[in-house]
Amino acid sequence: MHESSPDYHQLTLGIQTDLSKKLLKSMARSLAAALVSPLSVLDLTTKGFAGDSFFAACSHLLSLFPGKTGSYLRVGFYRFSLEYCASDCYIGFGTIISQRATVIGARVYIGPQCNIGACRIGDDTLIASGVHVMSGTRQHGITDLQLPIREQEGIYRQIVVGRDCWIGNAAIIMANVGDKSIVGAGSVVTAEIDALKIAVGNPARVIRERDVDIPARAKSPSLKSSAAEIRAD
Repeated sequence: MHESSPDYHQLTLGIQTDLSKKLLKSMARSLAAALVSPLSVLDLTTKGFAGDSFFAACSHLLSLFPGKTGSYLRVGFYRFSLEYCASDCYIGFGTIISQRATVIGARVYIGPQCNIGACRIGDDTLIASGVHVMSGTRQHGITDLQLPIREQEGIYRQIVVGRDCWIGNAAIIMANVGDKSIVGAGSVVTAEIDALKIAVGNPARVIRERDVDIPARAKSPSLKSSAAEIRAD
């Protein structure tokens, strides 16, 4: 490709624009981390004697900042307070992370109004709005009938949501979800979902695999009926 050709100039402009966007994003992330650094420092210095109380307060406070600016601030804080948080993830408005034992991978999207417990979220996973990722199914003890449930010791475990998953709106995740799986909106995952599965319902049940080439119209009753209605019209 010759330097004087229009295609060359267009390619060069595209590369320059892409580099400029990456530079601006990097600067925004660094600025956000600097702005929340007092909170990060206080969190690190107080967790030895105050436990997670200050961390929880920061999580609630930072959840209230809207838009991309809010996400940059939240990520800036969680990068230094969680087990791991990638700098290029997105954490939506109103989302609260309640446990430090949380890993958020690269390019993860977490929508608004989510509640994230102890978990590991793999790279490129999408979590829609209103999703709850709980720290297992036994957070409260219930065996002692003489003791109030709130006083009984529970068991917390780190839930794993694999790479490149899609968790639908208002789903509740209480067990592991394998790589490249999809959990339907409103589903409740109480048992482990293997990789490459699509699961829906309460409790969530696997309805098909992603790696099997199934024609959508041949397998979906809703699409069949829609097509029939169109022909009828």
